[in-house]
Amino acid sequence: MTTFTIVPDGPFSLAAAAGFGFGPNTGRPVDKDAGMKLAFVTDDLAHQVEVSLGQDPSGAVTGSIDFEDDADATAIERQVARILSLDHSGSDWLAVGERDPVLGDMQRTHEGLRPVLFHSPYEAAAWSIISARRHRAQGTAVRNRLAATFGRVFGEGAEQVLAFPMPEQLLKVRELQGLEETRIQRLHAVANAALAGELEPARLLAMDPGDALAHIQKLPGIGPTYSMLILLRSTGATDIITGLEPRMPSYLAHFYGLGTEATPQQIAEIMDRWRPYRTWSSVLTRVAGDSLGLPLPAAPSSANRSRR
Repeated sequence: MTTFTIVPDGPFSLAAAAGFGFGPNTGRPVDKDAGMKLAFVTDDLAHQVEVSLGQDPSGAVTGSIDFEDDADATAIERQVARILSLDHSGSDWLAVGERDPVLGDMQRTHEGLRPVLFHSPYEAAAWSIISARRHRAQGTAVRNRLAATFGRVFGEGAEQVLAFPMPEQLLKVRELQGLEETRIQRLHAVANAALAGELEPARLLAMDPGDALAHIQKLPGIGPTYSMLILLRSTGATDIITGLEPRMPSYLAHFYGLGTEATPQQIAEIMDRWRPYRTWSSVLTRVAGDSLGLPLPAAPSSANRSRR
């Protein structure tokens, strides 16, 4: 067991992170007083680890790592920092809210909240295949079954957390309840891409966003929506805008007093104020709108769908 401490630059709430609800909702606390537990495949794709996290009164985040002797503890700490968005300046993030009072109000309402990311682009891509055209609860059940059968189980009972299979383990999957043959083949493609270095976070971030999306969409079963999920919610991006989340026009209209829906020009003007944290600001707007229970955008009519 190895321990580490991360001192956040600016406000950060581990409780808000634990309740964020991302992907299959791994990492949620088992009760209101619990810390946060993560189990994941390391960035080198060669280990599975469990990390138990807490936050002391000073705001420092403490962690203990359960891992094999040959794993790189420093690299694991860096990965945890990326997952919790602790690898960027919270002070600079607050400065965006000072320039944009509406965003600043959202920051204060959701104090210390930063985007919580998928453990890696590899796991985000696998989740995209597993969860496509399913309710999230169904996807979570399949993901957990896959992890329990082919990955690694840490702890017992309410303390149990499941680490996803490493790529080499995923390639051994031939059948599993809830995974038809096509999904298994697509998961194998994700595993092979990860082993070839195609899904390294730094590589994806270094690309032009359009090129990165096209690169990710080479994976079978990954279209525009899921490629955006992978790029924005697993690499550590802070200022990439690749498309418009369907709820954003109505949510921005609500918070900025713009009527029913914000126009493309109004959205562009608002998001320009959010630089260099447009990704984080978009996530916060989604969280703030969801927490208020704002109405969802109307589904396209059958006539409109037929024209697409």
